[in-house]
Amino acid sequence: MAADLDLVVRARRAIVEGAESSVSVGVSAGRIVVLAPYDEPPAAARTVTLEADEVLLPGLVDTHVHVNEPGRTEWEGFDTATHAAAAGGVTTIVDMPLNSVPPTVTVDALRVKQDAARDRVFVDVGFWGGAVPEHLGDLAALHGAGVLGFKCFLLDSGVAEFPPLTAEGLTAAMTETARLGSLLLVHAEDDRLIEDAPADGPSYAGFLASRPPASEDSAIHLVIQTARRTGGRAHVVHLSSASALPELHAARADSVDVSVETCPHYLTLAAEDVPDRATEFKCCPPIRDLSNQDLLWAGLAAGDIDFVVTDHSPSTVDLKVPDFGHAWGGISSLQVGLTAVWTAASSRGVPLTDVVRWMATAPADRVGLSRKGRIEVGGDADLAVLAPDESFVVDVSRLHHKNQVSAYAGRTLQGVVRRTFLAGREIDDEPHGRLLARGTR
Repeated sequence: MAADLDLVVRARRAIVEGAESSVSVGVSAGRIVVLAPYDEPPAAARTVTLEADEVLLPGLVDTHVHVNEPGRTEWEGFDTATHAAAAGGVTTIVDMPLNSVPPTVTVDALRVKQDAARDRVFVDVGFWGGAVPEHLGDLAALHGAGVLGFKCFLLDSGVAEFPPLTAEGLTAAMTETARLGSLLLVHAEDDRLIEDAPADGPSYAGFLASRPPASEDSAIHLVIQTARRTGGRAHVVHLSSASALPELHAARADSVDVSVETCPHYLTLAAEDVPDRATEFKCCPPIRDLSNQDLLWAGLAAGDIDFVVTDHSPSTVDLKVPDFGHAWGGISSLQVGLTAVWTAASSRGVPLTDVVRWMATAPADRVGLSRKGRIEVGGDADLAVLAPDESFVVDVSRLHHKNQVSAYAGRTLQGVVRRTFLAGREIDDEPHGRLLARGTR
């Protein structure tokens, strides 16, 4: 077997099976085929030995990325998004069905998006389908075409071509995804509560008050009850409100199949630090206060939050007007998500093994990409090399995101991604990513 190896990566420090160890990772035909002791590397066509200050991680899996192509490619695109992902140690992304035109709500629209991405991606890319009122009848066909699951909104999505579901529509969608055995992702905010607290203008405090925690808590209650009735698999995206965690915990204890993610910006940025007019910090639901942030970290530690993904949602610079009521809501963080989370985690005494579980293994498992997000025999040889103690200042001009707007601009972050490998091949300036479908092997 050793004679057939294409690559061996030797690491004094590597995250393997949830623990740090020394290892030699042997790769053949894009897969990990052997894990050997660091001092006993098998022969291979190429051997890479990491520096003493570097840690070998599985490539991260970011299941919440808005690429926006086609239709709003000026906001982002498959080439820039996946280049940024690779630079941040992310080797798999799953593209959201909205902000592109057409949205991914039919098989024909999925094919348009796949054609736009084909031969242009630096990392592997999967796709979510969309659950919108007029296309619930298309869910089965999209499932058959290989989408990894479906995304819906319970309030205005911000783009007219992706309307929200009512409570009845949510029941219909989850009944169908339960039948299909698929996953339904839900943007959970209650539009009635938000309509009662509108806010425009430059004040972040006013914007924060306009998206109260109760709006998330109410919508998450609806998601839980719908999953309970239908037997569906539900996933709450970008949790901001920690006050929803007790009900989520109780539901899971009662065998309701509901998972939940949070995002780097909720774990690392705080309302107290957001200046007025600084709409690069605007996202929905919003960045809340430090006490809420502490509870989110506690939720991760307790297992009540399953994983961390970026919700990379960029726009052109002109849409970030200095008015929180009218600016586009989204934070660009695909390239810096790992280092932002690691910066905060290390300051809290949270080990790198936990960060890897939250940002690689757990999201891969939830969406059915069982060969991703882990360093193990049989897994894809997607690897990231992190120097966890090296720091840098975020310079937006050096990010690969198409539009250089970032809530992290000027911040000092800890951890530098030095190299990224996809299927055993170091990522360079040539795109070699695959388009993934449900059941991809």
